[in-house]
Amino acid sequence: MISQQPYRPVTYMIGSTTSSGPAAMPQMGGTMGMMPPQVTSGSPMTPTGAVVPTTAPVFEQSYIENIFRLNLGKVGTFYFTYENNSQWNAKVFTGVLEAAGRDHIIISDQATGQRIVLLMVNFDYATFNEELVYQYPGVIGNPPTTRNCW
Repeated sequence: MISQQPYRPVTYMIGSTTSSGPAAMPQMGGTMGMMPPQVTSGSPMTPTGAVVPTTAPVFEQSYIENIFRLNLGKVGTFYFTYENNSQWNAKVFTGVLEAAGRDHIIISDQATGQRIVLLMVNFDYATFNEELVYQYPGVIGNPPTTRNCW
């Protein structure tokens, strides 16, 4: 049978003050114990224990809102479907892509200057009459754009 010991908080010493908690350094045998350096997961270390700083590549993932963000300022035609709508089921909008969020885009009509907020939940697809900037997931920079598609 295992006997349960009463809970006793551990007291740590920092310099001449006493504090309790995980941020304080433990008092070991009358001398200050050495805490290992803070290391981000996967960071390399030298044999002496020094952390080698590394920078992770930063790139957008291939979500539609990120593709739209890479192509702000371009004119596109955006197709939307509105289910159970008695007046219109599908609608087409053409305009300059001004902003793109996770759940919406904002386009502006060049002729009227009117801005339209469109919800991505209704989005079907978009067409552009110019080349798009597209960031492949896991690739730094843009891949070569020359392809024999036709």
